[in-house]
Amino acid sequence: MKRSTLTLSAAVAVALVSFTACGKKPEPAAAAKSGIASVDQKVSYGIGYNIGAGLARDGVVQVDMESLKAGLADGLAKEKTRVPETELQAAFGTMQERAAKMAAAEGEKQLAAGNDYLAKNKTKKGVKTTASGLQYEVLKAGFGAKPKATDTVRVHYHGTLIDGTVFDSSVERNEPVEFPVTGVIKGWVEALQLMSVGDKWKLTVPASLGYGARSNGKIPANAVLIFEVELLGIK
Repeated sequence: MKRSTLTLSAAVAVALVSFTACGKKPEPAAAAKSGIASVDQKVSYGIGYNIGAGLARDGVVQVDMESLKAGLADGLAKEKTRVPETELQAAFGTMQERAAKMAAAEGEKQLAAGNDYLAKNKTKKGVKTTASGLQYEVLKAGFGAKPKATDTVRVHYHGTLIDGTVFDSSVERNEPVEFPVTGVIKGWVEALQLMSVGDKWKLTVPASLGYGARSNGKIPANAVLIFEVELLGIK
């Protein structure tokens, strides 16, 4: 049977990456009060927390706590599974099908909402639409050179979904980024070659010019992406 749960080493790695990425300062007093004090206790809690947070975020499994605890206890004790492996495989297969259906439904929802947003946005004053469907608005005009497909550029950007959710922002990090013009999503590749150094544009990128039908981190499948992009220079 293929393993359907994280191994201890993988779970530890997930916990370490997740909590390192959070960048939160440790709170030793709170940990002591909770009874979670030793390294083993903290790592154990971190593994459990991250598994729980992942299950809650995905929303696919209606978790039965008693069954979860029984599986964890049996796994740690190296006991034989209480449920036949063929039944476990079938259950995980059913869950994968459920997850696929949920993802497809969410993708259709995002596509409809995105198309409605694009239709309304293109009618706004100052918004221009290219042949590909990319929409842009000039927020600040620059007068420098235009990048070529072979160039590397330096930019500041702030990216959100149509509901305002921030999914990435060099502005918030206060750290401009550099990358090849052709090393990003299609909407950016097109826009960058239209911009001049010093320009700051608002881009509204259709899913077909973004990540399409696949999700990417905080970005759902079929999502329209909104960026404020400032072209700082060409390397």
